[in-house]
Amino acid sequence: MAHVAGAIPGLTVAERAAWGPRPSAALPQPAARFKRPSLALTRSQTTALTDKSPAVPQFSSYALAGPSRHARDACLPVRGDLAHIRLAGEVFVPHYAVPMRHVATAAASLLAAARTDAAHLAEIEAGTVFDVLDIAGRWAWGVVGGDGIVGYLPLDALAAEGDPA
Repeated sequence: MAHVAGAIPGLTVAERAAWGPRPSAALPQPAARFKRPSLALTRSQTTALTDKSPAVPQFSSYALAGPSRHARDACLPVRGDLAHIRLAGEVFVPHYAVPMRHVATAAASLLAAARTDAAHLAEIEAGTVFDVLDIAGRWAWGVVGGDGIVGYLPLDALAAEGDPA
């Protein structure tokens, strides 16, 4: 078996000739066909990127500083998808909500789920403050008194604070 320098190992001269020339030798080099654009920034562009003037908004971020708090606490406004905004640095969920202050217009049962046959958590009296974090259908999920028990109330038993009942 005759071997040629640069040939594919294991092929004879006749087999190599049948395959033809190597494709890499026939194609022009990319550098010869294309000119790459310059990515260098001018001094004014660099200054605009690093300028800390008031025209550039400053953002703050939250980072967890340890394990997330346990969500089974009855007074911790956290669900699998949503939490009170004050817990942003303590629990990890996809969304955080700013509470909407409401007042109970009539006595109502605070429930563990958004359905009438759910577990009864507490009885809420008329005039009690209820911070709503989510509204779905005819139910509001929130916190009694801002930092009390967490649960669901029927939406028709609530009025936004300041609205006439």
